[in-house]
Amino acid sequence: MTRTICMLAEFTIVPLDRGESLSKYVSKVLEIVNKSGLDYKLTAMGTIVEGDWDEVMGLIKECHFKMREHSKRVSTSIKVDDREGASGRLQGKISSVEEKLEDSIRT
Repeated sequence: MTRTICMLAEFTIVPLDRGESLSKYVSKVLEIVNKSGLDYKLTAMGTIVEGDWDEVMGLIKECHFKMREHSKRVSTSIKVDDREGASGRLQGKISSVEEKLEDSIRT
């Protein structure tokens, strides 16, 4: 039996020895995410990516090790939501809330 699972993962990768301004290092990771071909959204506190388990976890692993090239100590946090039979959830979850709210959400 083949199951379609669309996973959303929100991840944050932080170099712990690079001071307060981290956008220079975040941009190195976002280059990888952008080239991955997966749907994603950058937020002020992390990145949300959509795909299957292996694609998403492989991407996060690649991003983690890219950050390790720039830092002796890296903290990676991952939050996962996977749901069988669903796709297009990166925008779909927001649209569902907007429908119930009967208004647009500021993003």
